[in-house]
Amino acid sequence: MSQLERFDNRIYHRKILAIGIPVVFQNFIVIGLNLIDTLMIGKLGEEPLAAIGVANQVYFIFSVSLFGFLSGSAVYTTQYFGAGRRDGVKMMLGISLISSLTLALLFVLVTYTFAPEIIGLFSQSHEVIGFGARYLRIACFSYLFCAVSMVISYKSRAVQDLNGVTVINFIALCVNAVLNYILIYGKFGAPAMGVSGAALATLIARIFEAVSVWIFIQTKKTHWLRGKIKEYFSFDRKLFKGVMKMALPVMVTESIWSGSMALIFAAYGLLGTAALATAQIANVVTEMLQSFYFGVGNSTAMIIGEYVGKKELDIAYECGKKAMRLTWILNLVLGVLLILIAKPITGFYDFNEDTNALIVRTIIVMAVVMAPKMIAYMYVVGILRAGGDTVFCMKLEFVFTMLLQVPTAFFGVLVLKLSLPGVIALSAVIEITRIFIVRKRFRSGIWLNEVIQ
Repeated sequence: MSQLERFDNRIYHRKILAIGIPVVFQNFIVIGLNLIDTLMIGKLGEEPLAAIGVANQVYFIFSVSLFGFLSGSAVYTTQYFGAGRRDGVKMMLGISLISSLTLALLFVLVTYTFAPEIIGLFSQSHEVIGFGARYLRIACFSYLFCAVSMVISYKSRAVQDLNGVTVINFIALCVNAVLNYILIYGKFGAPAMGVSGAALATLIARIFEAVSVWIFIQTKKTHWLRGKIKEYFSFDRKLFKGVMKMALPVMVTESIWSGSMALIFAAYGLLGTAALATAQIANVVTEMLQSFYFGVGNSTAMIIGEYVGKKELDIAYECGKKAMRLTWILNLVLGVLLILIAKPITGFYDFNEDTNALIVRTIIVMAVVMAPKMIAYMYVVGILRAGGDTVFCMKLEFVFTMLLQVPTAFFGVLVLKLSLPGVIALSAVIEITRIFIVRKRFRSGIWLNEVIQ
């Protein structure tokens, strides 16, 4: 009996559930932090909400860039895990910590120094700039602690041991929610700090999360990441260079994508404060449902990496095919669900009827365009990059987002004079074109690469 014949749907689905459910839950938690800010700040008005939306673009670029690096390095981590090498997994944690904290420090310095100028790139409103700068100059320090949490979280995914870390993520969400309520509105004797309170709550929650996950992996005796400091940093220059060669193209890919999304958000800003606030709400709601795709995509990437490490390339390819079937099912179910909740979402905010109507139209359009967007995502993030095809993915992202989607968004706003839903729909046409290219790449099989020695 061949390896492929021994790998049936039950094995794949069992692995998907074991890794995917915690990943979905983790994404719910991460997005939940933004949702809590959005809901609570939204009660203060359109200007504070637009400011938070703009400020979160900085964190978005940082977190997505960091995700890119960790996704790239996960190619090594999953293959070490598949090969049963604990020493390699621990060295990958050390390399990731050094690199991630360096990136976080750079973001902190730039964001704190140029906070008003950064907000001014997205909005000309003095109120939005003022609120956004105050938020950024507190929240930016959370990036350092977020880096530690994300490294441990993504490495835990790679070694398929996520439950404990996920519980801590949830507790951190609860801490953030409670502190938001207290510090934004001035409850239990605390001063009413508004957007500054939301930033401070986020910082405290991130500190709690980072310290807790580190303690957890060091106290659980069977955890693959448990080790001594010298074990984490015992890697040589050759391994470091190999990881950078694999991970940096992915980080550049994600940086290009997140930067492109931020520029598109800036295009929305040309439509006014209401459009910025609407885009912030619609993005958060859509991302909540996209967490299910992220669960399938991340778990598929870990499974593919594991089987490549075991030199079972036929099974790795079959995992990619199964992931695409699941993606089509999610497209149907989640697209319909997003349309159904579009109207009820407006009840959480105190906006006028015109803004509420814009929110509904925008969410419905996002429900439609989510399908091609997530198909492309699954091919690139869940499959091709997991096999080590990182340079191709980097080139693809640069062409389709920076060179095509960004100019298309500004063309829609400045030339065609489209509304927010119209601009979103126009930009989605690019995603459909990309699907044909990545599908052909997947079928060729040339994306499967063994990287560990």
